[in-house]
Amino acid sequence: MKIAIPVDEKNMEANVCISFGRTPYFLIHDTESKECSFLDNSAASSQGGAGIKAAQFLVDNKTDILLTPRCGENAAQVIKAADIKMYKTIPGSARDNINAFAEGKLPVLEEIHAGFHGHGEK
Repeated sequence: MKIAIPVDEKNMEANVCISFGRTPYFLIHDTESKECSFLDNSAASSQGGAGIKAAQFLVDNKTDILLTPRCGENAAQVIKAADIKMYKTIPGSARDNINAFAEGKLPVLEEIHAGFHGHGEK
């Protein structure tokens, strides 16, 4: 199973990024091999639609689970259509959240916000 987490830096102790669509990186953790990789989020610099592009990026990378503090409705539609399960993160590092998920301590992310349309526009 592949778990994706938006992170601010390329390490396991990095904080979870508050912005799903504009996170600089996604940590991809494989629960079977225990391997982790960090992928640059090309959607972060998009003029608009960053959440949708980031969601499609996770679909393309065959992610099964997304751990994130929040998600916009357009991105959530893409994620749900791909049958990726979303869980709400806790304050702390990516490692803390992977451990909390493994222990069944993260709630399903149900509060989906309207998104931040126009965020990247000047």
